[in-house]
Amino acid sequence: MPSSTGAAHDPPEGFTPRPAAAAPADRALLEEARRLAPDAIALRRALHRVPETGLDLPTTQRLVLEALDGLGLEIRTGRALSSVSAVLTGADDGPTILLRADMDALPVVEDTGLPFTSRTAGLMHACGHDVHMAMLVGAARLLAGRRDTLAGNVVFMFQPGEEGEHGARHMIEEGVLKASGARADAAFALHVHPNLPVGALRLRSGPQMAASDRFRVVVRGRGGHASAPHTTCDPVPVACEIVLALQTMVTRGLAADDSAVLSVTGLAAGTAAGIIPDTAELGGTLRTLSEQTRSRLHEALARVAQGVAAAHGATAEVTVTPGYPVTVNDAAFTDLVLSTATDVLGPEAVARQPAPQMTAEDFSYVLRAVPGALAFVGACPPGRDPHEAPSLHSARLDLDEDVIRAGIACEAAVALAFLAGHATEDAQ
Repeated sequence: MPSSTGAAHDPPEGFTPRPAAAAPADRALLEEARRLAPDAIALRRALHRVPETGLDLPTTQRLVLEALDGLGLEIRTGRALSSVSAVLTGADDGPTILLRADMDALPVVEDTGLPFTSRTAGLMHACGHDVHMAMLVGAARLLAGRRDTLAGNVVFMFQPGEEGEHGARHMIEEGVLKASGARADAAFALHVHPNLPVGALRLRSGPQMAASDRFRVVVRGRGGHASAPHTTCDPVPVACEIVLALQTMVTRGLAADDSAVLSVTGLAAGTAAGIIPDTAELGGTLRTLSEQTRSRLHEALARVAQGVAAAHGATAEVTVTPGYPVTVNDAAFTDLVLSTATDVLGPEAVARQPAPQMTAEDFSYVLRAVPGALAFVGACPPGRDPHEAPSLHSARLDLDEDVIRAGIACEAAVALAFLAGHATEDAQ
C-alpha cells in the first residue's frame, strides 16, 4: 500500500529496473505491433459504434471475448459486472504482471462525423476506452505468440465502470489480482491523451493523477416574500458566500506546493421570481494529491460552509462522497517503463511527466495493492496542434489510430521486460 504521503511501493523481492542496454524488447516489437494493428483498429471501430456505460456492458464484453478467442488464454467473466480477465501462462514459472484496459463509454452525444460514429443515442467513447481495449487485445495476441519464451504469467484485465462506478475495485473484490493463481507482482496501464503528439509517452513516479471526491452543500434558511427579505433568512446569498469562501479555503489554506482543485459545478435555488426559497444547494468536486490534504479539506469544507451559514442565521448540511484515491506510480516500476518505452518508441518520444494531472482514475485501486504504473500515450489526430485538439470527454474527441500500434508494442514490451528482469535475477 502506498503511504499517505504518496510514497511508492517497495519493489517486489528480487526486482530491479532493467537497464536499457539489456533490453530484450526493441524496435522489432513495433514491427510486430504494426502487423497486428489493422485487426486492432477494426476492433476499436466496432467497439466505438456500440458504446455502453456503467458496469453492465454485454455487447462490449462479447466483442472482447470474440477478439481473445483462440489465443489459449484462461478466461473468466465477472459476476457482478461485465468484466473479462484473461490469463496467459508462460512456459516457465515466474511472477505475474497485470495489464489493464477500461471498457465503458460516457453519456456524451458524439459530434465527430467519423464513419464509425456511435450508433447508440446519447453515448460515446469520449475517453478513449475503445482504443485501450484494442491495444490490450493486440498486446495479448503479441504476447501469446511468445508464450514459449515467457517465465511467468500475464493477466489481461478488461474493466467496466471506470467512469465513476469503481469498476476496478469490484474486479479486485472478485479476485482479478489473483487470476493467475498467485497475487500479481506488478501492474501497468496506458491511457491515451489527445493533447500529446501521437506515440509520445509520459509518466512520473509518485502521484500521477489526483483523488477525486464529490461534495454537496444544502443551505437551509427561511423563505418568504421577495418584497420583504428582512422577514426571511435568505439562503441564496449565503450559498453565494460559501462558494467564494471555499475558493479562499483552498488558495489560502494550502501551501503553494500542495496542489488541490475545488470546483463548484452546480448551484440551484428557488421556484419563482417573487419567492425567497427555504433552501439553496451547491455541489462540485474536490481533487487532491495526498491523503493528508484530502482528509484535511474534507473537514475544512464542512467547517467553512457551516460557519458561513451560521454567521447569517442559516444552517448548512455538508455531504462528501469519496471517489477514487490518488493514482500513485511505483518509482522502480516507473523507471522500468521509461527505460523499456525508450527502447521501443525511441528517446525522442519518452519523457518524465513534470507534474501530476488533476484528473482521476480507478486504476488507483490496483496501484494501492500492487506496485506498478499508469502512463499517458499521445494520440493527437493528424494535422492538429496537440494544445488545441479536443480533450478527453469532448463530444468532438478524435484520436490518431496509429497510437494503437505504439500502445500494443509498449504494453507487450513492459510485460516482457518485467518478466525478463525476474528471470535474470533468478539466474544469478
